[in-house]
Amino acid sequence: MHIEEGVVTGAKIILSYATAATAGVYSLKLALDAVRAQGAASLAGRAALASALTFVFFQVLPTWPVGVSEVHLILGSTLFLLFGAAPAAIGLSLGLLAQGLFFAPFDLPQYGMNVTTLLVPLFAVRALAGRIIAPGTAYVDLRYGQALALSTAYQGGIVAWVAFWAFYGQGAEALAGVLSFGAAYLLVIALEPLVDLAVLAGAKASRGLRGSGLVTPRLYA
Repeated sequence: MHIEEGVVTGAKIILSYATAATAGVYSLKLALDAVRAQGAASLAGRAALASALTFVFFQVLPTWPVGVSEVHLILGSTLFLLFGAAPAAIGLSLGLLAQGLFFAPFDLPQYGMNVTTLLVPLFAVRALAGRIIAPGTAYVDLRYGQALALSTAYQGGIVAWVAFWAFYGQGAEALAGVLSFGAAYLLVIALEPLVDLAVLAGAKASRGLRGSGLVTPRLYA
């Protein structure tokens, strides 16, 4: 979902600083809530794991340039279900930054757009989870339909933000590229719920993680 260099240029790129800052402020609020709930050490541990996984998603897993951007297997809903919203937000931000600093410095000017594209759909997943998952239901007990809804919300949000940046920067000429990019992401939307359920099944079989502080309490409770 990287926004390519040259898609948004000049003064227009200032908007990305504003959207990234807004997402950052909300992430900070979630982080403070997480510290109050489980402590700073738990937040730091979960954020570190989420950062490492995000880096793997971007740098190790296959990537396909399609249309106006690239198709990545970004398991945002998986990170949310394992670690919670705040660690996932921190992990997505730091993992993306690490990739830019060490392997793709040409992406750094687009960091504001890319981090916005990752974080805002995550916040939507958090809100949706509160609506479709009954209170007291452990994440390890989610059904396929619930996992599909969360994955669709996240990946659909990514496509929507990529489309926004492309049209914002290039106007109507971006239409063909946006359509091809969105079509390619249907594969990710189909695959991610299966990954989520496989990861949750593994967590369900590994009850030793319960109470460890390395996963969100909602995973088991």
